[in-house]
Amino acid sequence: MPSEPANTGDGGARAPRLLAGVSFLTPAELPDWSAGPRGERAEIYAALKAAGYEAIQTLEPQAAIDAGLIPTGLMRIFRDVDQMREQATRWRDAGCDCSTVQLGDGFEDDDEMARLAEAMLETSQALDHPIYLETHRATMTQDIKRTLDLVERLPELRFNGDFGHWYIGHELTYGDMDMKFDRMRPVFERTRFMHLRVSSNAFGQLTASDPAEARHLDYYKRMWTASFAGFLRGAEPGDYFAVHPELLPARAFYPKMVPGPDGEPREESDRWTESAFLIEVARDCFAQAEAAVAGRAG
Repeated sequence: MPSEPANTGDGGARAPRLLAGVSFLTPAELPDWSAGPRGERAEIYAALKAAGYEAIQTLEPQAAIDAGLIPTGLMRIFRDVDQMREQATRWRDAGCDCSTVQLGDGFEDDDEMARLAEAMLETSQALDHPIYLETHRATMTQDIKRTLDLVERLPELRFNGDFGHWYIGHELTYGDMDMKFDRMRPVFERTRFMHLRVSSNAFGQLTASDPAEARHLDYYKRMWTASFAGFLRGAEPGDYFAVHPELLPARAFYPKMVPGPDGEPREESDRWTESAFLIEVARDCFAQAEAAVAGRAG
């Protein structure tokens, strides 16, 4: 997993921690009424750094480095494992700390899933570059049960937890949530990177800060806290868990659209302020996970 120097410079060990990142999509095409930055990419990335973000998942890692941000790579691979190796090599050589990958299209049989996952693991080891398998609709991880079966087959897998895809794709709140979370625990325990976004059973992107959505947010808090605890139980000094709010613009059809002051449809919430809210929620969840892990250790 990504790490920073384990020594703080004063002889003390740097404890495993949460790293606040952001997806390049979150500040993309912000409307005029947003509190966030607009302008050239360099201006936007500089504003992200000034706002306290430490990393960005981006297709342009040098722009991130120039702004003092840690770049992270991303990949969408259907079947071509050579393409995965080429892209992962590109991101490693460009200075990315790790990469996430959406693998397959959901029509794979179990053996094909294993072949792709094994290729991902081999590529990661050969390049000494962490690659995290993303939980995402329209990929081989879209089904929770088949993903859990894959973990049984390849327990060394590590994930980018984009759990909104399971939440909406499985209409997750239908049924016994305690049972479902218990069954999903092997994935939580292996999650080392996270896209922060809250969905419902019907909408792909909610206004998480709206008290009316507290029921859904509470479920996400449980998933995030369980994932942080899984990381902390095996983390070494200097390791970090990066969380990246990934809030998509209107053209992606994720956000709720509501009438604006002029009567025209607009995004329900400001992705800039929502991203900051999600980071604070993640920090609170991380602190709860730290307390829980420390309590068990004691």
